[in-house]
Amino acid sequence: MTSNTRAPDPPFPEPPAPGTAIETAPGVLWMQLPLPWALNHVNAYAFDDGDGWTVIDTGLDTTRIRAVWESLLSGPLDGRPLRRVVVTHHHPDHVGLAGWLCAQGDAELVMPRTGYLMSRMLRAEEQSLPPREVVQFYKRAGMDAELLAQRRTERPFNFVDWVAPLPLSYSRIREGDAIRIGGRDWTVRMGEGHAAEHATFWEQGGDLVIGGDQLLPGISPNLGVQPTEPENDPVTDWIASCEKLAAFARPDQLVLPGHKKPYRGLPARLDQMAQGHRDALDRLAKHLAVPRKGGDCFAPLFRRSVTRDSYGLGLAEALGHLNALVAQGRASREMGDDGAWRWRAA
Repeated sequence: MTSNTRAPDPPFPEPPAPGTAIETAPGVLWMQLPLPWALNHVNAYAFDDGDGWTVIDTGLDTTRIRAVWESLLSGPLDGRPLRRVVVTHHHPDHVGLAGWLCAQGDAELVMPRTGYLMSRMLRAEEQSLPPREVVQFYKRAGMDAELLAQRRTERPFNFVDWVAPLPLSYSRIREGDAIRIGGRDWTVRMGEGHAAEHATFWEQGGDLVIGGDQLLPGISPNLGVQPTEPENDPVTDWIASCEKLAAFARPDQLVLPGHKKPYRGLPARLDQMAQGHRDALDRLAKHLAVPRKGGDCFAPLFRRSVTRDSYGLGLAEALGHLNALVAQGRASREMGDDGAWRWRAA
């Protein structure tokens, strides 16, 4: 995830410590779960349903995060049972402990169909070394040769390492659905770009919005291309989603995001996010005045240097923007003699 603008002033100056919660609205608890990465936390929310709780998003399946959840269940959640576990999208830091939490109290799993099926599929694929198709994808993308050689010999990121088994059944949510959570009625609106069929929830007649990673303050989520869908154009999808959701946004709404702090000022934030990527496309198009490999396209896209730890995400996002320029007719690509694509401005 990359920083793209100053975050709106949050109404809560400090986040909750692990194992504690902050009430952001009557019956709505904000919790943070630790992550072992540069972005060192993910938000979860609990909604008081009277006889129990609905929880939204879950963190990774790690011993440490399970322990945090045990403290939350016995502490801020008063030992009352979980009735539902809602997942906004299929990324491991959001779905990782969904199955484990459901098993704590026989809770119902609620999530979009795409996210559920992708989670089940990705858990079934465990790889000790990158498959040939993945190596070829990164070679064609122009990954640094030394780093590619290293990754050929290492265990790749495996979904199963971070995500507990999911229940064999779930309840689907889709665009336009109405759902009642925590004594409030919500409308489901799907976003695209960061994750396929990313659910956001908009309170009917109220001012709360559950944004997941679709509506973050201050940072933009990764809009990356993966080996499974090399021609994907997540940046165009993202901009279109920002424009779509802007029709429902108001300045007074309190957004509960997947990372960072709750904030207000959603119309301006959606405009910032969309314009930030339009500007990035313009900078990248100028950068392509001479042919460039994907690994040569970080400078116009990221304000901070891309380290070895963040190289994979950086390359995925560079490909997302390159694919968008090709789709818009602003760039073309040709295969080089070394087996790597070169992109240049049209």
